Amino acid sequence: MYPASIPVFVRMLGNLSAILDKAAAHAEAKKIDPSVFINARLAPDMYPLSRQVQIATDLVKGCAARLAGIEVPGYEDNETTFPELQARIGKTVAFIQSVTAAQIDDSEERGISLKFGTREAHFLGQAYLLDFVLPNLYFHITIAYAILRHNGVELGKMDYVGNY
Repeated sequence: MYPASIPVFVRMLGNLSAILDKAAAHAEAKKIDPSVFINARLAPDMYPLSRQVQIATDLVKGCAARLAGIEVPGYEDNETTFPELQARIGKTVAFIQSVTAAQIDDSEERGISLKFGTREAHFLGQAYLLDFVLPNLYFHITIAYAILRHNGVELGKMDYVGNY
């Protein structure tokens, strides 16, 4: 469970961080107020870039904690600048890297319950990671990428998948 979670999370958050760096540099070079990107969305009923980053980080810190059987750290969701979003990513990476393989391995059958408003979802650890967290993580990072690409930031596939 550890190799399928923490290293993947760290890699994808690193890629997201690099994408945000490119967006900040683009805003500066083109004299665009960075809040234009931070508040941009693909459609009126979709979350803006800032919320995409918040959700991506919430997913991985929640997953690491739940699989390890420890308390999920809470964040305020009040980031409005690129440096604040980068700090959130950095804080998340530091937290998930503090969770050890010994804490996560053998969590395939651990019961995980999540509340979504009035709904509640129940998973076993492996299904939670593979069927819920990873698809959602990739979705929100993809949307962040698409928001920025749509708004003119020069990004390519390698920015999303990272270097090998």
